[in-house]
Amino acid sequence: MGLDTTGGGRGRAEGVIWAGAWGWVSLPHMPLCGRADGGHLCVHPPRDVWERGSLSAAELMGWSCLVAATGQAMLDALPVLADGCVNYWEAGNWSLHDQAEPVGPKDVRRHRRVHLHVFGRSRHAADPAWRWGEAPCFPRAVAAAAWASRFEPLQHAECLAIEARLQRVLREKYGWTEQAA
Repeated sequence: MGLDTTGGGRGRAEGVIWAGAWGWVSLPHMPLCGRADGGHLCVHPPRDVWERGSLSAAELMGWSCLVAATGQAMLDALPVLADGCVNYWEAGNWSLHDQAEPVGPKDVRRHRRVHLHVFGRSRHAADPAWRWGEAPCFPRAVAAAAWASRFEPLQHAECLAIEARLQRVLREKYGWTEQAA
């Protein structure tokens, strides 16, 4: 499909790297791990749900394959991850913070959207939040935007390399075809 930097991408937000019946992969709107420390992508299920248990068995299996293939593609395509690994983090909690739009208490089923963050973990990470062998250190929700502003997102060429490897892993390891999905 190609990296979409125009905001199109099968109706998805700017930064979509891949989309199909199993879900979609994108650059995060607010990178929490910079490219020099390993990079950061988000993997979204095939439809918006507040909890992964709301997906059908087929949707959950397809999304799980997409998550695993995304991690593998990052490991294979990003030189910064040589001898590194990835961490997977299901998220959606910051959208529930009272200061998040719309301001005030939120109904979890209406405001939380399941997505999974895939963080590259480089042995040579320079940022203290991403030190090798340590758990990542995230800020409180109200400080997240300022904290994340220091991180550079993955570059276009890196996203294209991840996309190419992702498509290959999906086909060869997980039997992906649009018809089979």
